[in-house]
Amino acid sequence: MRNIGPGPDAAVAEIAADQHGVIHIVQLLAVGLSRAGVARRAAAGRLHPVHHGVYAVGHPGLEPRGRWKAATLALGPAAVLSHRSAAELWRMLPESGHVPNVTVPGGGDRSRRRGIHAHRSTSLVRAEATMRDGIPVTTPARTLADLRRTAPSALVRKARREAEYLRLPLAAADRGDGTASGLEHAFLRLCRRHRLPEPEVNVRIDRYTVDFLWRPQRLVAELDGYRAHSGWQAFQDDHMRDTRLAARGYYVQRFSDWQIDSEPDTVIRTVRALIHRLTPARVV
Repeated sequence: MRNIGPGPDAAVAEIAADQHGVIHIVQLLAVGLSRAGVARRAAAGRLHPVHHGVYAVGHPGLEPRGRWKAATLALGPAAVLSHRSAAELWRMLPESGHVPNVTVPGGGDRSRRRGIHAHRSTSLVRAEATMRDGIPVTTPARTLADLRRTAPSALVRKARREAEYLRLPLAAADRGDGTASGLEHAFLRLCRRHRLPEPEVNVRIDRYTVDFLWRPQRLVAELDGYRAHSGWQAFQDDHMRDTRLAARGYYVQRFSDWQIDSEPDTVIRTVRALIHRLTPARVV
């Protein structure tokens, strides 16, 4: 008796399972369905249109990855998730439910597709695209570069700090100022913008490397991102560090990433006041 392999519906289910619940019309036709067969399954509620030529299989509700995958399928084989959506896929930013951002290489007008924020880019090269969870996406470095052009600076700093915390592969940033993170870079720029005395950056004191040091005042500024400095053990380590530095005559002032992003004027006033108070009196 002739073996009959699984029908096209089994193949559709298998493909959709690998694509976060979605499938493209080209894939439907490739497994043996006709366009009339696709239409019948859509009418029966077995396929649900998401974008032109893209369907959710089984039910219309899609998780974020399903929506992101559907958006890239809709714009063709060269399309990649980008900008804020890519940052969310890389977990640099929390999932927001925003319309998916997708970039298509090449010039010309933006590819218009309802429900997709489409971008055209002549600068996107193959090395700046990769796959994550089966979704084509810009690399972390390219994602941050796109965010810098389109998102508020505070959001970009947040994404960069999270990328650094997650140890995502980022292209080495040529900051040229000795800073080791986006948070440190933002703080140093803030000091320069308000014309504070220039601190030393990432200086070794005793067994520790401190973020910033005003040596004449023996003033240390330490920057705390919540993810890297939360929890009981981190609290104890920071307390021991500050106590040891204080015993050696240093004044330690800590600032959170939230303060630097949301209360920069308060941060600057605090540093300026401390520099003034801790500056040794001149002997006449």
